[in-house]
Amino acid sequence: MATPETPAPRHIRLTSHAGGHGALPIQWGAATPVERGPIVGTTTKRAHRNVIGTHSGSYSVYRALAVAAGALSREHRADLTNTSPTDTIGPYPQWSEPGKIVSLDPWGATVSEVFAAELAAGYDIRPTIAVTKAHVILPEVIEAIQKGRLKADGNILLEGGAACVTKAAIEPVWWLPGVAKRFGCSESDLRRVLFEETGGMYPELVTRSDLEVFLPPIGGQTVYIFGNPHDLANPEVELTARVHDECNGSDVFGSDICTCRPYLTHAIEECIQGAQRGGVGLVSYSRKEGRALGEVTKFLVYNARKRQVGGDTADQYFARTECVAGVQDMRFQELMPDVLHWLGVKKIHRLVSMSNMKYDAITGSGIEVGVRVDIPEDLIPADARVEMDAKKAAGYFTPGVVPDAEALKQTKGRTL
Repeated sequence: MATPETPAPRHIRLTSHAGGHGALPIQWGAATPVERGPIVGTTTKRAHRNVIGTHSGSYSVYRALAVAAGALSREHRADLTNTSPTDTIGPYPQWSEPGKIVSLDPWGATVSEVFAAELAAGYDIRPTIAVTKAHVILPEVIEAIQKGRLKADGNILLEGGAACVTKAAIEPVWWLPGVAKRFGCSESDLRRVLFEETGGMYPELVTRSDLEVFLPPIGGQTVYIFGNPHDLANPEVELTARVHDECNGSDVFGSDICTCRPYLTHAIEECIQGAQRGGVGLVSYSRKEGRALGEVTKFLVYNARKRQVGGDTADQYFARTECVAGVQDMRFQELMPDVLHWLGVKKIHRLVSMSNMKYDAITGSGIEVGVRVDIPEDLIPADARVEMDAKKAAGYFTPGVVPDAEALKQTKGRTL
């Protein structure tokens, strides 16, 4: 018998059957938010849900822990007062061009405005994008000021070394038919493999073909804009940009086995200079730790590289990763240009990247690229030479000499 101390157990409602009454339709790629419809991934009223999965990506598990621990009411609804974007992004033509954006919701930053009627009617709609202002303070930027490479202007760059930016956090919102097309597979195969490889976490992937939008439990991305965000969409204004994939070891802790932080801070310096010239700078930062293989796999690969017979050599760089992970790289840049199209980008005048995969994905999506900016030699840590030479030989952009097979054998990193 249920008592106040032991409440009656709630029934678990499986989501592998037809949806409840009241769910609003989604017309992906529609030109207006009214036609497109809101993304409802909240669990406060399950009958209103019109997507697979829930908001907040991988953080949805922490929300579940908070509810289970009694720290958060499962009925809580976000108060969106004063949370609107500090800068208006779009709408741009790319938002409704077929296939241009398939992995984020272009209307995700303005739900409290464009879906005000639906919110008033009781639909619990959450933003999937937030846009704010910030000061970014990096020791490398301060050093660049001290050495005279950068000069404070009181607008883009302050005297103390803080760079003034607009930044946006973006959660993934996948339109499954479009994602499948990007990867050259059928939607049914994509849905089945997503279901199987997440251990059956989302049965709707295989039982609800009427639901085409999926909120995957993965990390999102952040964009940092130096200068006027509206200038990103003007191909006449010089745009300096870097698309950077997460590397916690280097980006945060300064590990010297790769060039990730040096290249990132160099790109920020280039973005500041570009904005000071009257242009605009952009850094897009994606959570794809360890080539999207994860940090555990990355560290296992480090050990394998350092312990192999003959030492850590450039000619074996990719092979060691493939031995552990089964694949050299799982970042798959096919979805990466979506954020650029959300920002209205048509041309990148200076792309601070040597990656052939990123360049091909950007230009293949219809965005023009002018100059490609490689990392200066003096910023490459000694132990990262293995990675850099291996990547150059594999097709990464370089204005210098591409190492041949014999040279790759001679490039060696330190031991453990």
